This record gives sequence, structure tokens and C-alpha cells, in this order.
Amino acid sequence: MNENFYFRQLLAGQDFAVGDAVALSMKNFTYALGDRRSGEAVLVDPAYRPRELLEALKADGMTLVGAIATHYHPDHIGGTLIGQQHLAGIVELLELQDVPVHVHVDEVSWIVDRTGVNPGSLVAHDDHDQLHVGEFEITLLHTPGHTPGSQCLLVEGCLLSGDTLFIDGCGRTDFPGGDPAEMYRTLSERLTQVSDDTVLFPGHHYSRERSLALGEVRARNNVFAASSLVEWLAMFNS
Repeated sequence: MNENFYFRQLLAGQDFAVGDAVALSMKNFTYALGDRRSGEAVLVDPAYRPRELLEALKADGMTLVGAIATHYHPDHIGGTLIGQQHLAGIVELLELQDVPVHVHVDEVSWIVDRTGVNPGSLVAHDDHDQLHVGEFEITLLHTPGHTPGSQCLLVEGCLLSGDTLFIDGCGRTDFPGGDPAEMYRTLSERLTQVSDDTVLFPGHHYSRERSLALGEVRARNNVFAASSLVEWLAMFNS
């Protein structure tokens, strides 16, 4: 990576939100990306304890200029978890610092409905839109399947995949908005543009590794084993 590229992978329940039982069980990653030279940074999927995330940026000499949501689920951006416990996220973050929240256009209504965020705080994007944080460019890839507006971030040889793809497995498609056929198309078509030497950084710590080269993921992850949609649905649509 460029030495001026600021990158932190923060594990909820361990690197922040220590003592939060939900964070510990869900094993979410929040990411901080930025430009060390300009001091600008964005948070990807800021949930659980936004204040601590801002404090971590401040300790590193960075200033928050935006947030990015990979998808609408509350363990990533806050809201009500399975009709019960409310998780802090983008709403609480915006109360501390008013910044734009970048989302895919197909996810806007889901995010507003699930979090109650002011729609004016959301910036809607389409596939292959680009964001600049200092001198660094982030490409937003629309990767539906887990949710309608799931998106991955491609930046400096890294793919931040949210719940689209894990090192082992992929995001579930049986939640509201999930679509197994779209997930297959995402894995077999949309992500083929991303090279094998790109490093995958998933949305959860479900594997031994916290990151892995995408070529190694493709070689070992059985979600890439199917050769057709029919075969994939037979294997994973249950």
C-alpha cells in the first residue's frame, strides 16, 4: 500500500466496543480509510460505539469526512436487531459529527426504514461510482444478493466486501431483500473484474484469517465451486 494510505481494520468487541456482548458475538469489522497527508478519513460500517471510533481516528491524527455503508443490516450501521435490541450506528455517529453517509441507491429506503436516519444525510451511489478521500480513490461496486444494495469497496489493492463475500462462505440470502440468484451473479460475474492479488477484507471475522488474497479465497471457498446457477441454487438455496 501507499505509505500515505491510512487503513485500520477494527474488530467489534475486541478493538472497540469491549464488553458489548452483541458486538463480541457478531464479530463485525469496521474499517477506517484515509489519507495520512491530508488527515481525512472515512468509516466503513460504523456500528456499536461510534464515539470510540471517532476517538480512535482522533488519536491517529485523522478527521472524519464521511461514512460508507456496505448494506442496511443493524450490526453494520445500527438500528433494531431482530425486533429487539437497538444498536448504535450512523444516527449516533451523525449526532457526534455531521458527515455524509455514502450508500447504494437501492439501499436508501432500507437504511432510512431500519435506522430512522434523516434521508438528507445519505448520498446515493450507483455501481462503479468513485469517492475521493484525500488523494485516494474508492470504487463502489454494486454486489446484490445478501441485500438489494450491498456494495463492496475497492481501494489500494483491497476489497472491503461487507457481507457479500467472506473468506469462507458468503452472506445469507434468506433475510429480507436477499436474492440467491443475484448472489450467484455477483460471485460469478460482478466480482470477476477484481484481480486475484487483491486482498479481501470481509465484514465479519468468521475465519481464522482476518484477510486473505482473493485468489486464495476463490481456490478454497466452496461458494465458487458451482458451475451454473442451477447447481449453485441446489447447493446453497436452502
